[in-house]
Amino acid sequence: QVQLVESGGGLVQPGGSLRLSCAASGNIFRVYSMGWYRQAPGKQRELVASITRGGNTNYANSVEGRFTISRDGAENTVYLQMNSLNPEDTAVYSCNAAVRASDAPFATNYWGQGTQVTVSS
Repeated sequence: QVQLVESGGGLVQPGGSLRLSCAASGNIFRVYSMGWYRQAPGKQRELVASITRGGNTNYANSVEGRFTISRDGAENTVYLQMNSLNPEDTAVYSCNAAVRASDAPFATNYWGQGTQVTVSS
């Protein structure tokens, strides 16, 4: 069994910063790509940022230059540093990872439970 556990969401004022964390745990053979998605009320879920096992990153245009994704391979953890937050960043942020379990022949997509980020004065 593989689990993704997120932390770090909350309420922040416009212009502020938050750091999200997501740790993969369980019966893991290898973690491949990891990423963050978000879904605002009434909108479709969108990719915020992703990072490959080799460290290549990809960002949504709306967060480029403000958000930074990173990972700790030894700890199977991915981080999202969010700076210059604005109300349009308000959403539920969910962690995603492609993980091969120890007893599996291939990787499977896993999701965290989601963490609320609210940007408001």
